[in-house]
Amino acid sequence: MTAAQSAPLWDWAVAAYGAPGVSEACVALQDNHEQNVPVLLWSAWIAATGRNPDAETIEAACDTARAWDSVVVAPLRAIRRTLKAPIPDIDDEPRQAVRDRVKALELLAERHLLEALEALASEAPTGSPRPFVEALVATARVWAQVTPRPALIRLADALPA
Repeated sequence: MTAAQSAPLWDWAVAAYGAPGVSEACVALQDNHEQNVPVLLWSAWIAATGRNPDAETIEAACDTARAWDSVVVAPLRAIRRTLKAPIPDIDDEPRQAVRDRVKALELLAERHLLEALEALASEAPTGSPRPFVEALVATARVWAQVTPRPALIRLADALPA
């Protein structure tokens, strides 16, 4: 069993996101292609662990991510981004303190989303690890009408094996 096969999704996602080029690829997919980073990381973890989800599982993962994103994560992200730049009549130190708290809540929401996604995965690997890009494309197709294949390939190439 590989380290990826035994790592919980949250631990794997944090390590993967910290790898060179991964965060940039994820943010580009989020900001330029309206993809969901946690569901893409779930998809890559699925591939790395040798799980092979069926179409219904991928659809359920996207539904779960849409619910979390629309109700919790996206509103927090919008507030965090609004608080990034100086705001007239609001001192920088308290603005930044509130932004840091919102950022922590956004990260907590993403952790809960990843835990919900992990619960959708089969408990045991069903095969060998498969290429990241296959899993990412399968999930991105369910998430949005347009599959940003070049951006997904960049992410797949940056993810640690």
